Amino acid sequence: MESLRTPDARFAGLTDFPYSPRYCEVDDQEGGRLRVAWVEDGPADADPVLLLHGEPSWSYLYRRMMPILVAAGHRVVCPDLVGFGRSDKPTAIADHSYARHVEWMRAVAFDELDLQRATLVGQDWGGLIGLRLAAEHPERFARIVVANTGLPTGDLPMPEIWWQFRKAIQELPQIEVGRFVQSGCARPMSDEVRAAYDAPFPDDSYCAGPRAMPGLVPTSPDDPASAANRAAWKTLSDSPTPMLVAFSDGDPITGAMAPIFVEQMRGARGVEHPTIHDAGHFLQEDAGEELAEAIVRFLM
Repeated sequence: MESLRTPDARFAGLTDFPYSPRYCEVDDQEGGRLRVAWVEDGPADADPVLLLHGEPSWSYLYRRMMPILVAAGHRVVCPDLVGFGRSDKPTAIADHSYARHVEWMRAVAFDELDLQRATLVGQDWGGLIGLRLAAEHPERFARIVVANTGLPTGDLPMPEIWWQFRKAIQELPQIEVGRFVQSGCARPMSDEVRAAYDAPFPDDSYCAGPRAMPGLVPTSPDDPASAANRAAWKTLSDSPTPMLVAFSDGDPITGAMAPIFVEQMRGARGVEHPTIHDAGHFLQEDAGEELAEAIVRFLM
């Protein structure tokens, strides 16, 4: 599998992101290896909070949340998905599959980091991947936080705005990732922050991951990932693992999933679920402090 690695200089001087990256290698499932990056902070012996970002962002998305979680005594671990951030970027769209992304994150979280009693925090693709991990490896997780995400099986239609996003990111000759992140926010973003979201992608040859991910979302019942997601949904809906549903009030893509999680997930019963106000799809960017404080209360 051919891949690219973003030069370190692209990440120099990032606004409000002082964390040094750590690296491991995972099997690319074609006989090679891929380097995956993560950042972490907090007491090494504390139960971990696994922060998983989505499309087309990277661990920078969690910069406002990490200090609050650490101050509350938690260890935070925040990987970059393969194809994003400081992680290696397979150059062919066909190299990306839902199953591969689940396996790549499983290898990092369990084979490399050996996370136990973890709290999953998943937004966007961070939930699509993380919820699979939580369902398939329940012994590793103590709590789950879902935030502007879902676990699609292709049995329900996707909203029209998502189809517009998919068309744009697949067909535009050049992708401005920072612009896409800004369009998913309710609050203005500075030029420096927008540049930080652009940093992992020096040119379009690095963008196979962002272009591929929308096409991996199951949109029909016979999608390659549909059966595994149905099984995961069934497992999670029966699971007693406590679940916090923390969605924003302004996400037209996944907002309809919040009441479904609350109603169908056994672990969500008896939990006070917050609504994060004045926030769009990327609620960590818009209101990361509020989301982090809600998670801290959940973990008390």
